Amino acid sequence: MDFLDKLVIPLSPEHLLLLHYIAILIFFLFIPFISMVLGGTALSLYYKGLGSRFNNKTHLNFAKDVIEIVTINKSTGIVLGILTLITSVLIFVQLFHNTDLSTVSYLLGSTFLVIVGLILIYTYRYSLTFSELFESVKEPENASEHVAKELVRFKAGSKSLSTKSGRFGFTFLFLGTWLFTAGLSTAYYPEEWGEKNILAVMFSGDVIARFIPFLLMAAAFTGATLLFVFFKWDGGKKDLAGDYKEFVRRKSIHITLFGSILLPVFLLINLITLPNGALSYSVFIYSTIALLLLFLGYHYLYVMYKNSDAKYGGHIFFVLLFAILSVIIKDQLAVGNATQKQTVVLAANFEQTMQKLTGETNVPKISGEEIYKNICSACHSFDHKVVGPPYKQTLPKYKGDVDKLVAFILDPKQNNPGYPPMPNPGLKPAQAHAVAEYILKEVKKY
Repeated sequence: MDFLDKLVIPLSPEHLLLLHYIAILIFFLFIPFISMVLGGTALSLYYKGLGSRFNNKTHLNFAKDVIEIVTINKSTGIVLGILTLITSVLIFVQLFHNTDLSTVSYLLGSTFLVIVGLILIYTYRYSLTFSELFESVKEPENASEHVAKELVRFKAGSKSLSTKSGRFGFTFLFLGTWLFTAGLSTAYYPEEWGEKNILAVMFSGDVIARFIPFLLMAAAFTGATLLFVFFKWDGGKKDLAGDYKEFVRRKSIHITLFGSILLPVFLLINLITLPNGALSYSVFIYSTIALLLLFLGYHYLYVMYKNSDAKYGGHIFFVLLFAILSVIIKDQLAVGNATQKQTVVLAANFEQTMQKLTGETNVPKISGEEIYKNICSACHSFDHKVVGPPYKQTLPKYKGDVDKLVAFILDPKQNNPGYPPMPNPGLKPAQAHAVAEYILKEVKKY
């Protein structure tokens, strides 16, 4: 990925944090849209197949309406489905610069698959309209045999195009989102970067456990979107016939319930399987918010099913939308926690670059010993307990890894319940690096 490395610029810790916030915004635009397109395409293909097999006009109309609703228009597909994904690749290139990284490679592959998938799915959408137009054209009474044959050929070609483009589009998009999930999952395990091939990663339990809830959310959000657009958006569709309206309401509620019913289980599994380095109080808080929103959604679904109406279609749509947002925030916080060591390295590179640019070659050396005596010694000693544990007891687990110790100093977490949690000392990356080198060197004397 050398060509992408050329786009990287040194960033301060504050700017690196800002990139994580931008990633949350980008994924909030991309993930709901792409999940809706994936779920809507699968639903449209299913009912198109049923409608064609049994010549059922209701199913055929539903298939056409679904794909038109979830794809919105071509401009939306480009902005929400392609530009957002490309932006996310650039963000992760910046965040994971100079690492033995597979995340960016997976996201690049995902981008290619998603683009191809979206092109084919939009082809499927418009070919359905052409098929409907050709079916409505009747053979003129005085048409020649050649014209009749051409009309039949165009009808068959249009039907074949819609079927093939839809199936291939769904396949490419399915693989693209799977690879996207695999790429994000690798960011939780920085110690394993570059150690597994692509198939081992995609079929690993961690990736499967994250891809299944994505598929379930795609189904749930697709159903909620149909309820919202058919019955609430701009007053709902006014031209819905009674039988068709009831069919849409019933199927949309069933799809939403089917997709959301197992989501809490998989969200808990995802939380449990996160490595300790990715966990924090904020991760638990946003996971809880997502679960509470899902249970609120169940309440609205029950009321709509019981009362045989779609009164709360808008409510369930926004409840699921904010549940997705909560999961996205949780995931990005977990990535930020897991890659704290990488953030420290990038921050140190930024300071070195700024020194070169400003010509400050005689910058006074930061004394790790002085920082230890002024700050750390208030709670720590090398050979006996003060407030915190002695260094000779805690430092062996770092095995001389300075960057790993620096990451802990900059973002301390309680590892030993027998001692109070360590407060953040408020050091800059260079100061933390200096004191980490000092205590790792000095502890060898004890």
